[in-house]
Amino acid sequence: MSVNHSPSTRNKSLLGRVLAGADYIASQQLENGCIPWFRGQIADPWDHVEAAMGLTVAGFHEQAKRAYHWLAEQQNDDGSWYSEYGQRADSYHDLPDAELKQAHHGIYLATGLWHFYLATKDLSPARQLWPCLERAAHFVLALQTEHGDILWGKDGNNELLDDSLITACSAIYKSLGCALNLCDALRIRRPNWQCAYKKLGHALRQKPERFDRSWASKQRYAMDWFYPYLSGVHAGSPGQQSLLQRWQEFVVPNLGCLCVNDHPWVTVAESAELCLALASVGMQDKATELLGQLLQYQDESDGGFWTGYVHSDEALWPEEKTTWTAAAVVLAADSLYRITPAADLFINHRPE
Repeated sequence: MSVNHSPSTRNKSLLGRVLAGADYIASQQLENGCIPWFRGQIADPWDHVEAAMGLTVAGFHEQAKRAYHWLAEQQNDDGSWYSEYGQRADSYHDLPDAELKQAHHGIYLATGLWHFYLATKDLSPARQLWPCLERAAHFVLALQTEHGDILWGKDGNNELLDDSLITACSAIYKSLGCALNLCDALRIRRPNWQCAYKKLGHALRQKPERFDRSWASKQRYAMDWFYPYLSGVHAGSPGQQSLLQRWQEFVVPNLGCLCVNDHPWVTVAESAELCLALASVGMQDKATELLGQLLQYQDESDGGFWTGYVHSDEALWPEEKTTWTAAAVVLAADSLYRITPAADLFINHRPE
């Protein structure tokens, strides 16, 4: 039997397999709307939103809305969320396993709601959840320092964690841009959000001394390398050169992107998000090549993607298929193949 290797056939085959990843996410979602890492595991706000965005791309719009409403129901009075929501007894009771409140976790809701609007032209979730989003923004912006960086969060005693992370602040930067886009769509003015957005961008570009002040540098992490490009902190052709400078440090040919540069562990989510960063700075060809390599980590029996691969041992590790990993692959495919009107979410960034 001959095989048709035309580009259109390859793309159709790839998209069918990638979108099966959204079927996997839907299969793991609980009746109350929560999307755990996988059945029987914890959920966390950031990855929960990522998974909901994956559902949106594949047309699971009602499931995505249930996911956002579940998240709103878990919000603390101060606008924050706990970092983990876990399993108690035999079922999820949506009780916090960890009392850490990370700044980037809650405000990512803005990215999810803006993504939903772009994909569906339905503003109703954003309208309904606006009070929740406003409380989240209040919590996060209260953590912004005079230098523009945003502190990591608060611990279980509600004490400030007095340091800032490049990856987390980059994610917050993207989320604030999305929150401001929602303001425009809902005809709401929040000039202090715009000011905070600009100050954060300036800190990420011009004040490296504000990050990793009290702990070891996170420069060994791939996300610290590419998240400023994925989030729009850096853009355009200069970003291309900057990404290429550390390419060999993090990318293993034909396998994907390492989680950290000193461990032989390729992670699928980081690889997919690197695709988004590449697309953001105009390197779609390189992103498309990388995305195609990730299909080797898919379990075709259910559409899920394995979390990572230790190439020195030629072994999948850990032996788990996380919903947020599948979602990252789905979002990368949308960015490159324009499955939905939200395809440019990580390409078009709000100006400061």
